[in-house]
Amino acid sequence: MLPAGLKGLIQIINKNIINEYYQRGYSLIPLKNNSKIPTIGWKKYQYRRAGLEEILKWFITFSEPNIGLVTGGKLIVIDVDDPSKLPELFKRLPEAEKTTRVKTKRCCHFYFSNNEHKIKSTKNLFNLGIELHAEGRQMVGPPSKIDGFTYNFEIPLSEIKPLPNIIIESLGEKEGYQAPGVEYKKRNFLPLPRYNGLDRYCLKQILDRNLSVGERDNCLFILYGLLCQNKNRSEHAKTIVILKNNSLSKPLTDPEIKKVFSRRYNFKCSTVRETLPFVECDKCRFKFKGGNLGMGNILVKNIRKLPELSNAESKIALMLGTVFDGEYPSINKIAEKAKMDFRTVNKAIKKLKERGIIDRSRYS
Repeated sequence: MLPAGLKGLIQIINKNIINEYYQRGYSLIPLKNNSKIPTIGWKKYQYRRAGLEEILKWFITFSEPNIGLVTGGKLIVIDVDDPSKLPELFKRLPEAEKTTRVKTKRCCHFYFSNNEHKIKSTKNLFNLGIELHAEGRQMVGPPSKIDGFTYNFEIPLSEIKPLPNIIIESLGEKEGYQAPGVEYKKRNFLPLPRYNGLDRYCLKQILDRNLSVGERDNCLFILYGLLCQNKNRSEHAKTIVILKNNSLSKPLTDPEIKKVFSRRYNFKCSTVRETLPFVECDKCRFKFKGGNLGMGNILVKNIRKLPELSNAESKIALMLGTVFDGEYPSINKIAEKAKMDFRTVNKAIKKLKERGIIDRSRYS
């Protein structure tokens, strides 16, 4: 039974199909009347489903909306616009002939049930120029109407087949693995960054934070840079950043997120700290901040030479081995942090180079 205030709803939607979609675990969104365009910001419904009452209210609030089905977690849709490609599709994917099929204006949609496999969308399935809609997409579902045409099931939802292994193997995203020493929160939607020895705790803090409007650009730009520094492939890093953006209550728009990927930058720890005040370095195992000195550290390699250094040289060596561990800051930057005169720092740097404590080709 519908609530009293929703009784008129039956006049504008097919309640049975809404219930069937919902019972199958699909995430629904409202589309504009006579359109494929969502009436709401829909990205968050990739990660959580709207409740049934919320869905029904949408169909009262908006004027006779179409039904949108978010693809990815439970539903994968193959979209064929050219009927001449069906024989080759059926040859490559025999399951498509028997699964749920929706008649569209140009040809048809084929539905497959997905068991939360992370499947990448593509516009060129089997190199046939056929689209497969999965992560990050939404589709028009029956009984939506566009320009007088009604989307309808030629093979019902009850006949839907499981996603074929060939799709899972070719378009499934393999999970990254967790960096030792850092307890990342397990997410159903966010693949973890791969690990190459740079156990950077700032990655975790950015991924875990619900970024505010004023933080989004810098945080996502730095996240992308750090992921690439951590030897993630660019496309894998972009995927993580996009998923993080889409999980925000107010995500960046597509043009804004493209700017995040417009250039890559290698971030020093000091830059991350200065740009993102919420980052806490004391728990990080990548740098000295957590109290661990690696074997490549300036202080560790030159411990016996330290008593021979002047006060200025000792101070600079100490800063290079802690504040700037693993970095190559300019002399101006060192002088600023050490609160020392540029000429004093410059002279100390020259002496440290002469003694072989620091790289002669660095620090200028």
